[in-house]
Amino acid sequence: MWDVLVVGGGPAGLAAARVAAERGARVAVLERAAHPRYKVCGGGLIGWSLAAAAIEVPVREAVRRVRFTRGGRLGFSRRGAGPRPLVSMVVRSEFDAALRDAAVRAGATVLEDRLVRSVDQDPDRATATLADGSTVAARVIVGADGSSGVTARHVGVRYDQVDLGLEVELAVPAATLDRWRGTLLLDWGPVPGSYGWVFPKGDSLTVGVIAERGRGEATRAYLDGFARQLGQREVLRSGGHLTRCRAADSPLRRGRVLVAGDAAGLLEPWTREGISFALRSGAAAGEAAASGRLDGYRPDALLAEMAAGRRLYARFRRHPALFHALLATPPGWRAFQRFCRGEQGFAAALNRWR
Repeated sequence: MWDVLVVGGGPAGLAAARVAAERGARVAVLERAAHPRYKVCGGGLIGWSLAAAAIEVPVREAVRRVRFTRGGRLGFSRRGAGPRPLVSMVVRSEFDAALRDAAVRAGATVLEDRLVRSVDQDPDRATATLADGSTVAARVIVGADGSSGVTARHVGVRYDQVDLGLEVELAVPAATLDRWRGTLLLDWGPVPGSYGWVFPKGDSLTVGVIAERGRGEATRAYLDGFARQLGQREVLRSGGHLTRCRAADSPLRRGRVLVAGDAAGLLEPWTREGISFALRSGAAAGEAAASGRLDGYRPDALLAEMAAGRRLYARFRRHPALFHALLATPPGWRAFQRFCRGEQGFAAALNRWR
């Protein structure tokens, strides 16, 4: 019988485990496979993520320059002012391993190869049933097993925006890597609401695109064409995933079960940035679970950011050329830098621009 049982060993679950353990709770993390799992992921950490991680982040590359294009054309570049990077690039397996080590140092126990098939609860406890039929009980369960996981279904999370992301990791010549050193590319794509990116990772490049679900063929064509424009080289790994944003009235808790990160549908709707939302919501869930004040789990700052992101996404979807032009202006570039460095979120920016 644990005080807090965390389902899922990604950023949200490990942040919840660390915070709950730091508060004195007996904490176990149930991870479905060997940890850390390799994940093809953009791996770009903005300032909010660096602050919330509470670890020495294993940064592969510090990005200080951004190139913007629209449909692969009309490009311009901007360099960030000051010594702080705009985005810090990580490999997810290295980042997740560092988060796990921090949770273990705080006192949490990480149990690998524990696939959770279902969760249930009664007035006294919450219970996770594993693939082998065994059960693990706790006073509170924090669900961090993704938007298609069992905890989201148990809580009844609903989503009003679902997008498809496709990514490849490319091996490129050393001369190409040198050209991308400290630089990322953002491209506003041909599918409404879509964009693509190129992220340097030290010894490789991650190239990806994201667009609304239901346009799979167009999204794959966008990725293929985008990679060809870059002079695509050997594909080391490829991957795809769905990002799901919660409906505004969707629950974050059912009784003794809380959800955080992707399981709660917490991510920024325009950029689809999810790591900072995972870390911050996971920490809030861990705090509530350890204290027993479950009613207090409501990450209002993240919900406000999602509301602002929805407004931005709706406008971007209709007018990508306007956004491209605004980012070329000094005010637009300053707002982008403040967002990347965690100095100002979209909610504050929209209030300021009213």
